[in-house]
Amino acid sequence: MEFSLSTVDISIICIYLLGVVILGFYFASKHENAEDYFLAGRNLTWPIIGFSLFASNMSSNSLVGLAGAGFKDGFSVYSYEWMAVLILVIFAVFFLPFYLRNKIFTIPEYLEKRFSYTVRAYASSIAIILNILVDIAATLYAGGLVINLIFPSFALWQIIVGLAFIAGIYTIAGGLSSVMYTDAIQAVILIIGSTMVTIYAYNAAGGWDPVYAITDASHFKILKPIDDDGMPWPSVFTGVLLIGFYFWGTNQYITQRTLAARNIRQGQWGAIFAGFLKLSILFIMIFPGAFARVLYPELADNTDMIYPTMLFDLLPSGLLGVVLAGLIAAMMSSLDSGLNSVSTLVTMDFVKKLKPNMDSKQLMKVGRIITVIVMIIAIVWAPQIGNFEQLWTYLQMTLAWFCPPIVALFVMGLFVKKANNKGALAGIIVGFSLTVFVILMRMYQPDLNLGNFLYVAFWHFCIVCATILLFSMSGENKPDAELAKVVWTASEYKNETVELLSLPWYKNYRVQSLLLIILVIIILIMYS
Repeated sequence: MEFSLSTVDISIICIYLLGVVILGFYFASKHENAEDYFLAGRNLTWPIIGFSLFASNMSSNSLVGLAGAGFKDGFSVYSYEWMAVLILVIFAVFFLPFYLRNKIFTIPEYLEKRFSYTVRAYASSIAIILNILVDIAATLYAGGLVINLIFPSFALWQIIVGLAFIAGIYTIAGGLSSVMYTDAIQAVILIIGSTMVTIYAYNAAGGWDPVYAITDASHFKILKPIDDDGMPWPSVFTGVLLIGFYFWGTNQYITQRTLAARNIRQGQWGAIFAGFLKLSILFIMIFPGAFARVLYPELADNTDMIYPTMLFDLLPSGLLGVVLAGLIAAMMSSLDSGLNSVSTLVTMDFVKKLKPNMDSKQLMKVGRIITVIVMIIAIVWAPQIGNFEQLWTYLQMTLAWFCPPIVALFVMGLFVKKANNKGALAGIIVGFSLTVFVILMRMYQPDLNLGNFLYVAFWHFCIVCATILLFSMSGENKPDAELAKVVWTASEYKNETVELLSLPWYKNYRVQSLLLIILVIIILIMYS
């Protein structure tokens, strides 16, 4: 199919891109110190936090991939989305209050307060590597491929440079404030655009009956049988839960938004709101792929073309420009989030440690320089991904192998008072060794069956937790006064219960969480 844009569509896209850059420079004039730049002055409210969390999670490759999954693999891919809702509830109840009370700049900073700087540096290093080589570069590459379909006259490297430059310029100028406010705008555009695609696809396909007529009933089941090769239902409660918790609870790329909350309640409401927005993905991003089974059966072997084909085939001029702006918005949200998170990690976890006498303005300047460097690295690496497709498959799967030790450190740190620095260091050594072993096996023994990687990730996590517990039986524990600031106890829950009694029920985030979980259960029952 030949893709072409009208003058109206091109104008809408250009106005959007210009708008986000202007917004970035607007916030640049308001920054006075590092807290302003890296954490938006810790003054953001729940709607901005929720929209930003949602937008940062979505990217152009997510839209393309979800539509492709709705066409080919079925609704099981939604397990990553509804599980994220449960994880956000856990995060809001247990982890976020400790992050905010300790006034940390980075998520790994919590690990220093709980264990030691060495543990913090390890977690931060892993996050930096994954953010650059997986999150930022993957978004640039995949997004570049999609836009290259629309604008074939531009070379892929030119599109990648252009995307990185636009996202980089407002991120460098405006810091987290510009990232989060542009994310909020981008989230709204993304949701509206995706909804319109679903409506037009539904009408063009003639509703659900034609889809049901040519599709096996198992295609619409979210939870797959235990013998399913891709995502058997037990793996959802093991590997999917684990990877999701890394992403939503310990990854600077996402959780930095909640660190910018005005207070604990605003952060909790923002996390719950993001969970609510995540529920929509089945209806506005996966459903169109199902309708495409009727509309474009010839694309069964090229599902990456489904989403762009629907846009140009179904949407009228003007609306197409808005939806394409939403597609670019999804990409920009992921890019700006990655750039800002890596800048924060490097500046606050390493530069500040090496140069403790640097003042806030100097740290802010360093953060901007690092963003430029990260942007250049990502630009150079992204086009190379196409030359190493098999290796890139391994890199994607390594998320499941790098995450377990990190999640184990946070879970054991927050909930197990006896866990100490000796146990944490042992957990790092064992966990990283297992990670390297599995990757090497995958690279040099590709025919060796290690089992479903989601199960492997869960057992990896269990081994690291056991290691931390075992080695913590000796070694020195921190004083109780210090541990009280970083370890959860039942009294935390009881004290919060008393505080929440003063709020009306609809402002109680626990009530909101319960309603959200009920919605998840209803959706699972509907598609079971």
